[in-house]
Amino acid sequence: MSASRPIRLEALLRGETGELQRWLSQPDLLRIAWAVTLIVAGAGLFGAVVGGWRSELQAAYSAVKLPLILLITAAGNTALNGLLAPLLGIDLKLRQSFLAVLMSFVLAAVILASLAPVLAFLVWNLPDATSPPEAQRQAFALLQVAAVGAVAIAGVAANLRLYQGLRELAGSVAPARRLLFAWLATNLLLGAQLSWIARPFFGQPDLEVVFLRDDAFRSNFFEALAYNFRQLLSL
Repeated sequence: MSASRPIRLEALLRGETGELQRWLSQPDLLRIAWAVTLIVAGAGLFGAVVGGWRSELQAAYSAVKLPLILLITAAGNTALNGLLAPLLGIDLKLRQSFLAVLMSFVLAAVILASLAPVLAFLVWNLPDATSPPEAQRQAFALLQVAAVGAVAIAGVAANLRLYQGLRELAGSVAPARRLLFAWLATNLLLGAQLSWIARPFFGQPDLEVVFLRDDAFRSNFFEALAYNFRQLLSL
């Protein structure tokens, strides 16, 4: 198939398995560039919105870092996902594994872009970084939990669309379901920890805006998320 017939995004969003089959069977560099562009644009918009609560500089940093997290996660999980696929009953080559994961991240980035106006409305109405300290802490915790929830929704929705294509490849439900859960777990673990290392995305109001924290490798994502839930429950 020639590169003049790009993958139709609307068909992928509707879950048309034929488009995923085309993507896996007949990729080319232009389609891969198209996919990377959509990831950068969609995730970059979402990152700019959540970072905009702190400052314009934080918005710019977050717009760069969030797409990088998605792309590194896709690349980092390729080998593991490619090994898991045949073990779980689906004959998926390493190249096809990468393309499948990349396409799921395209869908996630598009969903994040669609959720960006909702987050923008929240950011607009939250106490800003010039508010009293207690109001800042509560706003920061709420924004973090809301953004993580949006990312989780986008990731699960994108992988459920991918599941329809995996089911076609496997010829049955059970292997596709096993592979989907395995991919969700690996994406969550790697993506969540990479996002923790690459912080800040929101910009804590009592700290200077920087691209990366000096203590980037201290603690982990799941401890921080539990702490923010406790902050919200203390309202």
